[in-house]
Amino acid sequence: MKAIKFEEEDSSGASTLETISEAHKFNEWMYETIKPYCKGKVLEIGSGIGNISTFFIRDNYNIQLSDIRESYCSILEAKFNSYPNYLGAQIINLTNPDFENMYAEHLEQYDTVFALNVVEHIYDDALALENCSKLLRKNGNAVILVPSYQKLFNQFDLELGHYRRYNKRNLSKVFKKSNYQLLHKQYFNFVGILGWFFSGKILKKKTIPKGQMKLYNSLVPIVKIIDKLIGNSMGLSTIVVGKKREQ
Repeated sequence: MKAIKFEEEDSSGASTLETISEAHKFNEWMYETIKPYCKGKVLEIGSGIGNISTFFIRDNYNIQLSDIRESYCSILEAKFNSYPNYLGAQIINLTNPDFENMYAEHLEQYDTVFALNVVEHIYDDALALENCSKLLRKNGNAVILVPSYQKLFNQFDLELGHYRRYNKRNLSKVFKKSNYQLLHKQYFNFVGILGWFFSGKILKKKTIPKGQMKLYNSLVPIVKIIDKLIGNSMGLSTIVVGKKREQ
């Protein structure tokens, strides 16, 4: 697959972020799922408009936000600049060819680097994970959440600029290739598979319908229980956590 041309204007992505921003129960569930693996000084890659950043700010993590788009960084700055634990928002491109010089001030500065629904947008995912490790301190954690199962790839993925979808096995391979020690892997949000398939494959929608997301948000207490009952054995998202391996 050819590399997707980067554009500052991100209408489909912005629409999706706005829709998901209103799903507070869903966002908090995602946050609570990754929180046990987040520690110390935190860097978020691909913060968007701050849907998950909000909870880290609320819980007093010292957190640096970032995105590849200047427009999102401006939104984040306006939204969070009054909080003392907010460390700023900066453009960070995980595949910048001059990564170490461009982001020298961030090298080995963080105990946790996390990226939610970001790596699937990156052609060279192994390079992205390698550069995340350069941002981590000794024994720091990288927390990555990506969409699951290539068979679910549909119109949503195309509109959002996804290269691929993952499973625990192939995402774990990327971590190992990028010199991490695996700490945790799981699936997340089993019931979401049904909505993604119906809207994207059957109805061929280009963005997530607001009404559907609102309904799903109201059902989060139930879908959380379902995830527990099946032991996170399947899900619309794949989560892998790795610890930086010392050279």
